[in-house]
Amino acid sequence: MIPWKLLDTAQVPGNGGELRLYRRGDEFSIRIADGGELMNSRIHGSEEALAELTCGKIADRFRPRVLIGGLGMGFTLAAALHHLGADAEVVVAELVPAVVVWNRGPLGEHAGHPLEDKRATVCEGDVADILKTRQQAYDAILLDVDNGPDGLTSKNNDWLYTMDGLHASFGALRPEGVLAVWSAGPDREFTKRLRKAGFRVEQVRVRARGKKGARHTIWLAARGE
Repeated sequence: MIPWKLLDTAQVPGNGGELRLYRRGDEFSIRIADGGELMNSRIHGSEEALAELTCGKIADRFRPRVLIGGLGMGFTLAAALHHLGADAEVVVAELVPAVVVWNRGPLGEHAGHPLEDKRATVCEGDVADILKTRQQAYDAILLDVDNGPDGLTSKNNDWLYTMDGLHASFGALRPEGVLAVWSAGPDREFTKRLRKAGFRVEQVRVRARGKKGARHTIWLAARGE
């Protein structure tokens, strides 16, 4: 078997530890320092489902604006662009600058180079800062940050899933906008918090890789008028 080769490392701001980019043949893996895998270039079905389910609800709007928290390997962004029209605008907030570099470099071809799409803009920084300063700016917000409500990397990510974070997302959405959240697993308490924050909540379980692999959780939370 071809061994994994370490290509690069990057520090996560806010004492979030270290990310490591590995390659084995044409397969890529992003892991945290203890060896746990965050994402793999061959396993991205649930990330694509996150974008497809969300954009299907807002694609017919006039000039829809979408905010994605977390670039990852670019699969969520690529799927969002695929399911949106030519007048859409997609902003991606990525906390780790090296992840953007990796996507412009060796990772790009796997997702189809979505960063080259004119509809896509990258903001290198914390998606939380955007949510705190925007009011009714987006038709959809997709949070593909860390491991979901039960994070693995930066503790700063936890704020996104608190009541304060959910209120910020609610405020950043336009009427009937959708907050979509990816998670490695279910979380009843998070579902309760979404409802308490004023969202209408739908929870979906999707496969990580086609009809195979682990089941991941996606919350689709709609803001009312």
